[in-house]
Order: sequence, then C-alpha cells, then structure tokens
Amino acid sequence: MRALRLTAWKSDPELVEVEQPHPGPGEVVVKIGAAGACHSDLHLMRDFSDDAPVPWHPPFTLGHENAGWVHEIGSGVTGFEEGQPVAVYGPWGCGVCAHCARGYETYCENPAAAPVPGGGGGLGLDGGMAEYLLVPAARHLIPLPDGLDPVRAAPLTDAALTPYHAIRRSWAKLTPGSTAVVIGAGGLGHLAVQILKATTAARVIAVDLRQEALELATRAGADRTLRSDETAADAIREATGGHGADAIFDCVGADATLALGAAAGRVLGDLTVIGIGGGTLPVSFFSVPYELSVQTTYWGGRYELPEVLALAARGLLHAETTSFALDDAVEAYHRLERGEITGRAVVVP
Repeated sequence: MRALRLTAWKSDPELVEVEQPHPGPGEVVVKIGAAGACHSDLHLMRDFSDDAPVPWHPPFTLGHENAGWVHEIGSGVTGFEEGQPVAVYGPWGCGVCAHCARGYETYCENPAAAPVPGGGGGLGLDGGMAEYLLVPAARHLIPLPDGLDPVRAAPLTDAALTPYHAIRRSWAKLTPGSTAVVIGAGGLGHLAVQILKATTAARVIAVDLRQEALELATRAGADRTLRSDETAADAIREATGGHGADAIFDCVGADATLALGAAAGRVLGDLTVIGIGGGTLPVSFFSVPYELSVQTTYWGGRYELPEVLALAARGLLHAETTSFALDDAVEAYHRLERGEITGRAVVVP
C-alpha cells in the first residue's frame, strides 16, 4: 500500500510503498477514510533533530488525526465488526496506569509499557496517511455516531478534541456574563469558538492577525473579533468592564500571544496554553493577575472524544476543511506551512 512517511528529521515526507498491515491479537486494522494534516507535523519535519524532545525517531507514517472503517479484526477483539465506521483516538498509552485507566492516555505514567512512549499513530508509530492503519488496541476506536462520516470526523480527533479538553476544564468559570477569548482562530481556534458556543453561556472574543481567520471565527459564532496587535489587551479589558476575560485559550503559544493572555486575563481566571509556538511567559508575583491559573494541555481524554463526535453529529461542531488526495499530501503540508489553509487540511486516500 502507499504511505506518506517521514524518513528523517528536517525533511519533507515521502510517498512510498509499504506492506499492508494485518492485526495480531487485540489489534484492529482500519481502512482510512481521511487523515488530518496537523500543524504539529510541521514541527516534526522542520524543528526536530536527533536530540528531539521525544523518545522516538523516524521513519514512520504521518497522520495522527484518523477516521475510517474497521477492515480486519484481530483475535480477542469484541464489540466491533468489519465495515463499521470509527474514529481513532490518537494517543496510545500503556492502558493500565492511573491516568490511562481514567482515559488520559496523553499523560500515561508508564510510557515504557506503551506502544510508543509519549506518542501514537503518526507520532513515532505508523499513522493514517496511508490506505490502512494498524491500531494496537480496540479501546482506541470510537464508533462514529449516525450522520457523521470519516472525512468530517478525522480532523475532530485532535483539532476539536484538544480545545474541547481545555475548555471543559474551565466550564465552571464560563457562566452567563463571563467572557472567553480564543487567541488564534485557525485550525484549532475556529473549533474552539464553536465548542464554547455549544457548551457554555460565555461571550466569545476571537483574536488573530489574519483577516481571513477572523472572518472564519465570525462564521464559527464568535461574538466579537479583534486583530492581534498592541491594542488587543486593552480592547478585551474595555469589552469586559475593565475586569478581563474569565478564560483565555491560546491556540498559538508564542511570546506575543502568551503576553496578551496574561495582560487580558481576569483575577481568578484561566489562561490555557494549547498551541506549541515555543513562547515563554515570565511569572512573578505582580506579572499576572492574582490567582490567574496558567496551564498547558496536551490533546484530550479518550472519554471526551465521543462527546466531541456527538456535538458534530448534532450539527454543533464542524471543521472547515480543504481535502487533498494522498498523492497531493506533501503539497497540503506546504500550503499549511505557507499559511494558505483556512481551517484544516484533510488527506483522503
């Protein structure tokens, strides 16, 4: 079968022929319906090297946002049947530690017992930018609800699950009268806006440098949009009666956006860093509002993915996508790198 593989750090992936996988005991092979092209893949291609901050290395097939149909079932697997449409939960932990048992395989505490430490399909192991994907355990498969097909579901497994988890943590602060700010209204951000509107009563402000991203945020339901410049923090404070935003979700994570989040946050608020833009936020006694909680999140819990898919099946969550054939997957990443993709890029084998 054909697969888009990253063969070395600091290089473009290559479309090559590989052996089609077959499942062993407890495993499932999924026929890929779609795989999302994520901006984090660009970090793998451009920024990582042999001293990368991950315990795995190329070669492996890209694609950690995946959905398709059950193709072949290994011995001992129950609850699934061939042809069944499924989404794939991307982080693959040990499955038995305290965090994995709660569904947080992103935070597996026994990575030595995981299929790949701190990764999953498309992150150290072969992912879904291929015709078939070998999933090491059936618990990573989530049946798609009626009305949701794999092409629509694939990008939601990361691009929606990641902000959903971050927003879910702040639900208690997103009451009527509250304000939430989404910094970066692109692939993750336009989904964050929709999640906030579907699951909270907060007023939503979206901030971005690009006019097309702000227009996307408006279509996603943002109550107000602001250009990300030196006036943005003051504009957020003015819009909130001087208090600041109750919850800020930074989908970029650069120095400038972290500083904006700290400047625009409310006392007792939340600042959640979702993007991996490489920025830092100096913290001292007077540098952030009192009891502004600052946290990073990575992906989301396995139990949260069915909730995300349910929102999409009900028409409350939709990823704006541009589709590419597998032959054009490298070009999809080039366009993503040039900032020419509005929303998400999806590769359809």
